[in-house]
Amino acid sequence: MVFYFKARPEAGDYTIFMGLDKYENEELIKYGFPEDVWFHVDKMSSAHVYLRLHKGQTIDDISEGVLEDCAQLVKANSIQALRHCNPFHYVAGNKVNNIDVVYTPWSNLKKTASMDVGQVGFHNSKMVRTVRVEKRINEVVNRLNKTKVERKPDLKAERESANAAERAERKLQLRDKKRREEMERLEKERQAEIRSYKGLMVSDKMTSNKQIASESKSLQELEEDFM
Repeated sequence: MVFYFKARPEAGDYTIFMGLDKYENEELIKYGFPEDVWFHVDKMSSAHVYLRLHKGQTIDDISEGVLEDCAQLVKANSIQALRHCNPFHYVAGNKVNNIDVVYTPWSNLKKTASMDVGQVGFHNSKMVRTVRVEKRINEVVNRLNKTKVERKPDLKAERESANAAERAERKLQLRDKKRREEMERLEKERQAEIRSYKGLMVSDKMTSNKQIASESKSLQELEEDFM
């Protein structure tokens, strides 16, 4: 089960989503999109929340409003383990103030065979950003929950479909590139032929003038001989 939410309308059409449990999180890690940004409460157990950006956008394009939506949603779905005694005592993370939420592009998530289900690391820690959340903002969380939709998507099929569409787009772009290159080549050949033709015309004209001059000189010489 995956839960889908809509970010604040004034920020644009953005979808925020998270898995039901660690097994769903595992699937989301595996079949993410290049446009996805991953959110998690730092040093706490929390939901893995994703923001799907528009094609061509990067993490730098996330507005403050959308960032707040994602951070509040993560905080509202987190817990904190307090070791007062054994076993651990768990407290809802949404009741804890001044927490840090980390976020990074999906492509920066690192998964190894030794990791537990739903656990991730990072390829590059410098690509991980942090936003401080002082407290839960009920207005934001309630607005997001009103847009909540539950679905059981085939994440693998969605990823494969997206891959097929990307391959088709790249193939079309390559074909257009080759067409443009061929047109440019033909135009260069045409311009070269025009320059060659003009050069030939100039050469013919120069030869003709020399011939006239030569003939004129011969006629003058004949006149001098006659006199």
